[in-house]
Amino acid sequence: MHFTDIINAKISQEADRPMMKKDVYPISHGLGKYLFKYGRDKPLPINYRDLLNYRYSDAMRDKNGKLTHWETAVYDLKEMETLKESLIETYAVLKTEGNLRYIEHLEVERIDFCEFGNSVPFRIRIKNKVNSNYDHFYVKVADASRVYGLELEHLLSPNYMVFLHHKNTLVEEHIPGIPGDIFLEKYLNNPEHNKIRIAKEFVKFNERCFARLLGDMRSYNFVVDITPDIEDYQYRFRAIDFDQQCYEGNKKLYLPQFYKENFEFVDLVLKNLSNNVIEQYQTEEHTTMAYRVIGNSRQLMELFNIMLKDELSENYKIKLLRGDLNLHFNTHTFAKCNTMGAIVKKQLKQMIQKHLKNLKNS
Repeated sequence: MHFTDIINAKISQEADRPMMKKDVYPISHGLGKYLFKYGRDKPLPINYRDLLNYRYSDAMRDKNGKLTHWETAVYDLKEMETLKESLIETYAVLKTEGNLRYIEHLEVERIDFCEFGNSVPFRIRIKNKVNSNYDHFYVKVADASRVYGLELEHLLSPNYMVFLHHKNTLVEEHIPGIPGDIFLEKYLNNPEHNKIRIAKEFVKFNERCFARLLGDMRSYNFVVDITPDIEDYQYRFRAIDFDQQCYEGNKKLYLPQFYKENFEFVDLVLKNLSNNVIEQYQTEEHTTMAYRVIGNSRQLMELFNIMLKDELSENYKIKLLRGDLNLHFNTHTFAKCNTMGAIVKKQLKQMIQKHLKNLKNS
């Protein structure tokens, strides 16, 4: 696919919004067994429902006084004491396999929640009382779409994902980085940053999302991780929202280049990279993904065998998406896909099959 095949919505004036609220799909028996086998399902000291008993909430503002989508939950003192103990133990389960030796100097500084997200997440701010350092983790409703999204990110991207599930609760490690919209506002035009390298990484991020059908990657749903290198900086785009994993019926919604919020990234690519160079970076990412598929082949096969059977979207969206992808690739190979899981498996194969063959032959 040529990068310019999908025109940004800001130029085309097309509506580019996915469903703002989607159904929460329960964790199936098969997916639960998979999570347990690979150490993702463990008894947790906290349950998502425990956090719903707050008395009221205060709107949160950022450092500049601007309102955010987050609110701080306020609990009764007795309720808060119980929650603090459970949340600190949950943090220990997530970070140190439940080792409680290090929790004495930890405290829960704040509990925030966001009604804007599909999973209505709670964000827990943990503070070290000794040195005032802080960290965050999230407690969310367990949604199969999100779990599949997290696991595919773990297996197919360069990013190691830390999350745990138990019953109706999902606990996730914080993903560090600069939110994409903040990066555009404050960092993109800083002469210190290498625009060619940023453009390159956006192309690769675009390919990763499309290959595994991760949707709704508007600028505020991913972060940019900046790492100092020998003579410059390296950049990596990382998804932080996985609720729209293979849910929508429009193939454009799985391409970050399409959303108008990402127009400046797209413009950066077109101004700094030739078509041949864009294709080179796309091929590099496909090859890297092929290596990951080979390295994780058994686990991916187990995951897809379960995903093929699970309900992850509405039937009319499945029909729309397989038709879109058949047209996109000029094929009929998606016609027999009756679930979103089947489409994701076919899509990944469609995009990296020749690279897999080359690697196996070599």
